[in-house]
Amino acid sequence: MTDTVASDYDARERVPLAGYATVAGVFCASLTAFTLIVRRRGVTLPERVPPWDLLLLGAATYKTSRLLTKDKITSFLRAPFTRREEDTTAGEVMDEPRGSGLRLAVGDLLACPFCAGAWTAGGLMATYAVAPRAARLVCAGFGAMTLADWLQYAWTWTQEKAEG
Repeated sequence: MTDTVASDYDARERVPLAGYATVAGVFCASLTAFTLIVRRRGVTLPERVPPWDLLLLGAATYKTSRLLTKDKITSFLRAPFTRREEDTTAGEVMDEPRGSGLRLAVGDLLACPFCAGAWTAGGLMATYAVAPRAARLVCAGFGAMTLADWLQYAWTWTQEKAEG
C-alpha cells in the first residue's frame, strides 16, 4: 500500500492497510492451500451442510472466536499484539490492539470476536470438510460451552430479578 492511499483513506493514518492486506492474504492463501491439498488427496467434500450441522458450526464459531479474543486464559496468544484495557464479566477481558503495521492488524484481529470469527469458522469448516464426524464432536463440545454460558447468564439474571 502506498502512503498516499493510506493517508487518503485515513487522515489520522492509524489504519494499517498493508497489515490488513497481509492478514487477508494469509487467510486466502490458507484457503487455497487447503483446497489444493483436499483435491490432491481426492477427498470428497460434503454436497450440503445439514441445518443441524450449521447450528453446531455456528455455536462453535461463536465460542472459539470469543475464547481466542476475550478469554483470560488465551491472553498469552494476544499479548504480543494487544494491551489489556480492563477485566469484564464472566472471565472475559477487553484488549486493545497495539503497535503499527502488521502488528496492529493482527492485534485488531485478536481483539475482535467478529473479526476472528471468519478465521475460526474457516478452521472448523475445513475440519468438517475432511472429517465431518470429528468436526461434529468438536463443535458439539464448543456448542455445549456456548449453551452453558447462556445458562449461566440466565441463572444470574434470574437471581438478580428474584433479589431485586
